[in-house]
Amino acid sequence: MMLKNFPLSRWLFSLLVLGAVSCQTSRDPAPSAPSTAVLPEHLTLGNPSGATSDASQPTNYLLLKPQFALSYHRDQGKPNWVSWHLSGDWLGSAARQDDFRPDAELPAGWYQVSASSYSGSGFDRGHNCPSADRTRTVADNSATFLMTNMMPQAPRNNQQTWANLEDYCRTLVGQGNELYIICGSYGRGGTGSNGYLTTLDQGRVTVPARCWKVVVVLPVGTDDAARVTSATRVIAIDTPNDNSLSTSWGQYRTSVDAIEAATGLDVLSVVAPAVQQTVEARTDNGPTS
Repeated sequence: MMLKNFPLSRWLFSLLVLGAVSCQTSRDPAPSAPSTAVLPEHLTLGNPSGATSDASQPTNYLLLKPQFALSYHRDQGKPNWVSWHLSGDWLGSAARQDDFRPDAELPAGWYQVSASSYSGSGFDRGHNCPSADRTRTVADNSATFLMTNMMPQAPRNNQQTWANLEDYCRTLVGQGNELYIICGSYGRGGTGSNGYLTTLDQGRVTVPARCWKVVVVLPVGTDDAARVTSATRVIAIDTPNDNSLSTSWGQYRTSVDAIEAATGLDVLSVVAPAVQQTVEARTDNGPTS
C-alpha cells in the first residue's frame, strides 16, 4: 500500500508536499498527466478542494490525521469532505468508543462544535469516516468521533441507508479489495426526526440538504492512483438528507461528474485525465450487497 502507517516525520513531509501541489481553486483545469508528487495515504487520489492548513482559509481548512483527511468549513461547523483509505490493514477488533468530542486541532479561537451541539435537533451526529472502518486500534476508532468528522444527518439516512453502503464497502474489502472513499455534504436544510431545520447549535452548524459519497474499488496492490483505469468500479451516491428516504442506497447512485457539478469539487484529481473523463461520467450498476 502507499504510505501506510508511516511516522510523524513522513506526515510533516507530506504536508509540505501537499501545500506545493494543492490547486488554488476547487475546479482548476485537470493536469495533462497524473501528478507524481508523494501525497498522504488518505489523499492518494487527490485533494478535492485544494484545502490547505492555513487558518486564513476558514471555509476550506485541511486537517490531515493518521486515520483520514478532511476539509473543514468553520462557518458551517462541519466538513466539506472527508477522504480515507480502507483496507484490511485498518480493520481489527477495537470496540466502538462513542467518545464524541471537539477537535483540538482546529485553530485557536475557532468555535468548537461539541458532543451536545446536535442534542434535541432530530439529527444524528453522522460520521463521514465510519467508526467501523477504523477498528485496528482504540485510538483509530476514537479519532472517528471527533466532531470535525460529523455532519447533521437524518437518522434513517445515517442508521440505515448510509450504514448499508458502509457495510457493503467493508464486504468489498473482505473480497480482496482496497477502497478510496470520499464523503461529504452540501446545500442547506434537511428533514430529521423532528422536522425541517437549516442550522443547529444557534446557527453554528449547517444542516445539509444532500449527503454524498464516492467509492473507488481496487484490488489490493501498490501505486494505487496509477492503477485506476477506465474499467475501475467507482460508486457514487447522492442522497437527500431526509428521514423519509429509502433504505436502499443503490437507488441514489449517480455519477462523479454530477457530484462535482453540485459541489464544485475535483474528486479524483490525481487520476489520469483520460481515465477521470470515463469513470466520472459513468453511473455504477454493480451489485449492492
